[in-house]
Amino acid sequence: MIRRTLLLCLLLTLTGIVRPALGGETFTIGVMNDQSGPYADTAGPGSVEIARMAIEDFGGFVLGKPIKLLVADHQNKVDVGLAIARQWYDERGVRAIFDITNSGVALAIQDLAKARDRIVIFDSASSSDLTGKACSPNGVQWNADNWSNGVALMRLLIKQKLDSFFFITADYAFGASLEADARDAIAKAGGTVAGAVRSPLNTADFSSYLIAAQGSGAKVVVFALSGADLSNALKQANEFKLSPGQYLATPITYLSDVNAIGLEVAHDLTFMQSWYWDLDDKTREFANRFYASRGRMPNDNQVALYSSVRHYFEAVAKARTDDGAAVMKAMREAPVHDVFTANGTIRADGRVLYDRYLMRVKTPAESKYPWDYLAVVAKIPAAEAFRPPGAGGCTLVTK
Repeated sequence: MIRRTLLLCLLLTLTGIVRPALGGETFTIGVMNDQSGPYADTAGPGSVEIARMAIEDFGGFVLGKPIKLLVADHQNKVDVGLAIARQWYDERGVRAIFDITNSGVALAIQDLAKARDRIVIFDSASSSDLTGKACSPNGVQWNADNWSNGVALMRLLIKQKLDSFFFITADYAFGASLEADARDAIAKAGGTVAGAVRSPLNTADFSSYLIAAQGSGAKVVVFALSGADLSNALKQANEFKLSPGQYLATPITYLSDVNAIGLEVAHDLTFMQSWYWDLDDKTREFANRFYASRGRMPNDNQVALYSSVRHYFEAVAKARTDDGAAVMKAMREAPVHDVFTANGTIRADGRVLYDRYLMRVKTPAESKYPWDYLAVVAKIPAAEAFRPPGAGGCTLVTK
């Protein structure tokens, strides 16, 4: 009997039949992000809603089991996020965790997912290290990273003779990564950095940082911030009248940020985007579904989450298992073709590649209807929009 069992196992392996899903009555995934803090608009409850849309559109079942969605707020604390992820993976049978938002939390969960042979997909955590020196065969970065958001913008500004920079940088992993990528691009393009200051998360008063930026004489002030911090900093920069004397650069900017800041302050900001609700009939139709439940248009982080959840379940169905390696293989083999992108691919380091857009915020006079905020400046091909393979130090790919 033992011999027959061993032979059967060998036969199943050789014929490519993989193990079935884990036990339990449901197939469980989790969305973890900032639900009520400075990044709640960036992801938050809106990302939960769009994950539910993805599950509904997929059909609500996978491998014959109903899909269950868990939701948690990591409070932008690494220890809290890691404890939640550990419980989800170890005790609640979660197969994959999505979103994350905070780069410090994301880097911690990346290691845990690898150790547990589970999957983590980053839809709003933007540290380039996630597909660089901290890459993992179990992690995927769906929306853009700091390299993609920062490098194209720095190159553009230097071409326009705006070649000296001062950084106001979020004082944690996200900000450090963004500033490092931007500094590298500036140096390679022949620009200079006049100085930098670090701002704690959830800063209310940016006055001392703005005074330092004014005093630096830099042509460009780079706000290496996101979410509510970015909104507050730009509103206060407007009060200090930094512009038009200095150009205000905001590499990490989302539609939700523009809505919070307002066109009177945000107009003419230029930044990269992966998706915009008003690109075509397909994006408008999708966005209006979201608007019907949330009363606002989705940003590109949130639509990246929709795309990643759908693609994940399609891979699970194709692989006929929840096994991490088998599902990741199926995800990489299949093109990403949906409302988020028509030409996406997943590289070995976990970086999802697709064309992106350089966009400008419209003036109040240019905006003709609600949420008519952005205008496309240029479409950036995937090969130019993301860091070259191997350049970030990931050992999973070669240059």
